[in-house]
Amino acid sequence: MRSRKTFGKVLLVILLGALFGTLLGELLGLVLPDGVVKEFFIRSWAPEFGPATLNLVIFSLTFGLSLKVNISGVIGILIAIYVLRWY
Repeated sequence: MRSRKTFGKVLLVILLGALFGTLLGELLGLVLPDGVVKEFFIRSWAPEFGPATLNLVIFSLTFGLSLKVNISGVIGILIAIYVLRWY
């Protein structure tokens, strides 16, 4: 039998993998001594998309998005994708 993977399930697993990986990287950053290895795990790339404002006469909405990606988050995503293959 072949299992069905919906888009929502795949997206949820990837987001949880990124969250778990980033959390693990931050915890490693607290435990590891200063040096190259610590810098490797905690250095992050943070693209920011400036706020976009939708101004309607009655009200206005402001949207913004900020991501923080580090190597442990990417590793968490890859592990989550690998695990998803089996479920």
